[in-house]
Amino acid sequence: MSKNGTERLMTIKQVGELLQVPPSWIYAHTRRRVRDRIPGFRLGKYWRFKEADVVDWLERQKISVRNS
Repeated sequence: MSKNGTERLMTIKQVGELLQVPPSWIYAHTRRRVRDRIPGFRLGKYWRFKEADVVDWLERQKISVRNS
């Protein structure tokens, strides 16, 4: 969170860097037909992601792999 209490918003590129995947992979995982989409939202034509939501999503991915 920033000093004023708002969460940091990340771009497609920043999420890709965090997850160490190309932006095309991030776009593919924002589509409606994907089972467990990366949580994000559109601002016009731009995707934005809350950093905490992406980290939570990543933790859920780890858990689902362990349970498989």
